Amino acid sequence: MNISHIEHLGIAVKSLEQAIPYYEEILGLKCYSVEEVADQKVKTAFFKVGQTKIELLEPTSPESTIAKFIEKRGEGVHHVAFAVDSVQKSLDEVAAKGVQLIDKAPRGGAEGLNIAFLHPKSTIGVLTEFCENPQQ
Repeated sequence: MNISHIEHLGIAVKSLEQAIPYYEEILGLKCYSVEEVADQKVKTAFFKVGQTKIELLEPTSPESTIAKFIEKRGEGVHHVAFAVDSVQKSLDEVAAKGVQLIDKAPRGGAEGLNIAFLHPKSTIGVLTEFCENPQQ
């Protein structure tokens, strides 16, 4: 597995409309993309900080994993995502080392990335995501 950098930090928020001004007006970052990922029941907003992105995640349904996360833990850091050369190879490698997978195969995510998650029970309590840009 080759992790090149932290692709993004995912932050669960109740409302993008309320959260975006903090990042733009207080921190001086620019939101460059807002996108709905219907199959994950979320709306996302992205900010770039160097090579790393901040992804705000707003639930679009009470049944979404983000809505359940906010209900249980409140708003805040939801996951860390690492850029890898191959999501499938990375999943296979960590599974062989005993890591519990949420996704056994890559699926589509925001910004056209292939993504997959590792279960926090196997990752010291941190929901971990692998991201692969199929364009590269």
